[in-house]
Amino acid sequence: MYDYYQCNARDVLCIDLKSFFASVSCIEKGLNPLTTKLAVVGDTKRQGSVVLAATPPLKALGIKTGSRLFEIPHRSDIYIINPSMLKYIQVSSRISAIALQYVAPEDFHQYSIDEFFMDITDSYHLFAQTPSHMARILQQEIYNKTQIFSTIGIGSNPLLAKLAMDLEAKRTSEGVAEWRYHDVPRKLWDVEPLTEMWGINKRTEKKLNKKGIFRIGDLAHYPVEYLKRDFGILGVDLHLHANGIDESIIRQPHVIKGKSYGKSQILMRDYQFHELKTVISEQIDEVFYRVREKKLYPTTIAFTVGYADKGGIHKQFTKKDYFTSTMQVVSLIWRYLEEYAETDRLFRTVGVSFSNLRDSRLRQMNLFEAPEEVKREIIESYLDELRRKYGKEIVMRASSLTESGTLRLRKGLIAGHKG
Repeated sequence: MYDYYQCNARDVLCIDLKSFFASVSCIEKGLNPLTTKLAVVGDTKRQGSVVLAATPPLKALGIKTGSRLFEIPHRSDIYIINPSMLKYIQVSSRISAIALQYVAPEDFHQYSIDEFFMDITDSYHLFAQTPSHMARILQQEIYNKTQIFSTIGIGSNPLLAKLAMDLEAKRTSEGVAEWRYHDVPRKLWDVEPLTEMWGINKRTEKKLNKKGIFRIGDLAHYPVEYLKRDFGILGVDLHLHANGIDESIIRQPHVIKGKSYGKSQILMRDYQFHELKTVISEQIDEVFYRVREKKLYPTTIAFTVGYADKGGIHKQFTKKDYFTSTMQVVSLIWRYLEEYAETDRLFRTVGVSFSNLRDSRLRQMNLFEAPEEVKREIIESYLDELRRKYGKEIVMRASSLTESGTLRLRKGLIAGHKG
């Protein structure tokens, strides 16, 4: 077993803004989000449009994020509205500003538009008697200034704070819960199924179930050397997390070594699997343009997609020569995701990066290169010329005009929706 006295013991808050999109939309209309049945959908004129958010009373009727407009009952007491992304960003920024009154910027981490972390170890005593007292002060101030309800998890590290919020705070009337290392056996080890824990997806759960691991406690007591053998470094992380251990510190973010170019996004809403391709294509278009402007080509590309609730997929590909076009990379990534992603789940984060860059001017002509790939390179060189002459936003994919598009400088549209 681990010696908790050797682990980081900090005071971390994980704050979730309850039914954020739907709550903001209710408040804009002078309605109470706790009693009003309201759904925010991508486009109220399309019956197949996706529900982006729903208030708790509407969720009680079975309508949730990812449902379709045609599934919502036709009732006079149900409000159905289009999103107002600009307003959501403004309210999220106001709440972040409230939080930053209590911590230094380096102790604040925005996880998504409606969730963030704060390390209050060095500052809570200036405002409150205990971390729990600090959480309630923050919760009340957020509500007083925005009318947004929040749930807050308190932990000795970011993982425990997140688990406290997900597994306990959301289920209490006060919306605040605190987990410390000594709480792990009592509060975490009885959790099942395994996917209830942040960081474990259904695919990993199935593999663990085959080993007789069904509860988090089973995972915590399973020999770590076997987990490492079968899962690699992920197995070690699973074992640490099952024991409540997370050595990350908010003010010390992970830094990728070496020269690389990348793009990552916290999406403004939960995305279905088929919508990811648009975002990935947009990101790769942008990053490829940047590296081509430097007269470079990548030999290594990496991507990450994160599920809306917990866990995600990370993969890296390396070629002996170069990756030369957006379509080439998108096709490679998409084939991998179709095989390994849990396509029935929702997604919230996407990121790509290019590394191991080489001078494109030193590239040798490959006589066996597919003519179609050469054609794509020529087309992209012409598109780059248009971008240089008229601006990067002059060229975009037709898919960027759909609900899943995220390019923002597009006739006042934000994240694929009207502001």
